[in-house]
Amino acid sequence: MRKLLLLALVGLGAQLVDGSLGMAYGVTSTTLLLAIGTNPAAASATVHLAEIGTTLASGFSHWKFGNVDWKVVAKIGIPGAVGAFAGATFLSSLSTETAAPLMSIILLVLGLYVLIRFTAFGLPKGRLGKPLRKRFLAPLGVVAGFVDSTGGGGWGPVGTPAILASGRLEPRKTIGSIDTSEFLVAVAASIGFIIGIGSEGVNFVWVAALLIGGLIAAPIAAWLVRHIPPRVLGSLVGGVIILTNTRTLLRSDWIDAADGVRYGFYAVIYAAWAAAIAYSVIQYRKNQEEEKLIIAEAEAAAAAGEHPDEKSTAPAV
Repeated sequence: MRKLLLLALVGLGAQLVDGSLGMAYGVTSTTLLLAIGTNPAAASATVHLAEIGTTLASGFSHWKFGNVDWKVVAKIGIPGAVGAFAGATFLSSLSTETAAPLMSIILLVLGLYVLIRFTAFGLPKGRLGKPLRKRFLAPLGVVAGFVDSTGGGGWGPVGTPAILASGRLEPRKTIGSIDTSEFLVAVAASIGFIIGIGSEGVNFVWVAALLIGGLIAAPIAAWLVRHIPPRVLGSLVGGVIILTNTRTLLRSDWIDAADGVRYGFYAVIYAAWAAAIAYSVIQYRKNQEEEKLIIAEAEAAAAAGEHPDEKSTAPAV
């Protein structure tokens, strides 16, 4: 019962992050399942089955808040489903001894990407309004879908930053469209895992626990996407993923590091993580102050233009 409550809370927290950041539900949930000793293929299958419900709820919530571009959903979601099915089939064929470290490496790389991407650069907003072409979205969908299945998460970490980096779709619609299209990916991956490992390889009680937490969080996250600072959240989530999967790798048969080596790595990660969070908070506050200053200057200029006795004779804009 205690474990089920923990899984529900993880599902809730992961969906809050995913729905407001456009990534990390699968990566966060799979990382926890691996940490408690779940078979890699079963962990990814459990998460993807839960995601069928959470992504459906999340997509609906994002649609209600106007966060979805349906053209983007179609262009990236269908190729993503193809890649996800292929990835699930591939992972199901690997032994646990091979799959566990492999998945941790994928998750670690994704965690590093999330941490660096959001800490250093935040969310790019240039070139908004230009169309996203199918020749860009289709290959991106295939790669993101494959990584998502083999890594137990990755649709958001691969797809969201790539679209944000293009600067052609505003952040809230990028996040909403990625979350909505993930429903197709979750369905395809689940089918692939059921074929590959069979339904007996999945703990459906765990699926239900993750699903319940995710369903509670989905509408809250769709609302939060308009208010929460993604830069800070990205730094927080990236650090959790890096720390947890580094621990898995250092304790694996591949490395089996001594205690002193492991603790040294943990100390470095904690220090870098704390610095990343602090930097993200500082940059976020700096950007907020700059925006306030720009608004104040604009309001002052407008007020000056409205009064003929002021020195400025420029007409109000």
